[in-house]
Amino acid sequence: MQCSVNSCNLPNTFPELVKYIPMTLLLAILSMLLAIVLGGIITLLHFSHYKVIHWFASIYVSFFRGMPALVQLFLIYYGLPQIFPIFKGLPAIIATVIGLGFKQSAYLSEVFRAAVNSVDRGQIEAGQSLNIKSFKIFRYVILPQAFINALPATGNTFVGLLKETSLAFTLGITEVFAEGKMLAGDSFKYFETYLAVGLTYWVLIILYSWAQSGVERVLNTPYS
Repeated sequence: MQCSVNSCNLPNTFPELVKYIPMTLLLAILSMLLAIVLGGIITLLHFSHYKVIHWFASIYVSFFRGMPALVQLFLIYYGLPQIFPIFKGLPAIIATVIGLGFKQSAYLSEVFRAAVNSVDRGQIEAGQSLNIKSFKIFRYVILPQAFINALPATGNTFVGLLKETSLAFTLGITEVFAEGKMLAGDSFKYFETYLAVGLTYWVLIILYSWAQSGVERVLNTPYS
């Protein structure tokens, strides 16, 4: 039930916003999964011995980091169908996930690359001196340490992504921010409504940060 002019206050607004938290989380989680996969691939390309592949990875990162997320969403949802008819009728949810996922993958690739570079080279050289295959060195030596080193920055990326899902309303998706915008338009109580929207995102980020801190404590236990 939409808030009326007289009833749209903080206690009445939160129940309306909570209904759309699942959509916000769905967009954030799917986009993050795509970003992790693409970011991992771009990270591997950065370590390629072929200059063309390395240049491609660098241009990819520069392009998606340098363009506003809203522009990318519009390019995918409105622009691609004009060039490639196969994209006509692309669901807004998929367009949002692709747009946000590609953008955040550029940031994550830099996070992952820094995490890999942070691993002591002496450990890698020790494995090579024992004739251990490169894949096993990466799997059992580099990856576990790089994962722990990358976790804080990866978590910060997800926090930013969670807030960027508010851009989905521009493609017609009703999530937390879009619902707040409609409530504010119906009641004209902009301060109370948008304050409730901001507090909702804040609570979500606090809960996620708490969960991430718990994971970090568990993973760092063997090293403490």
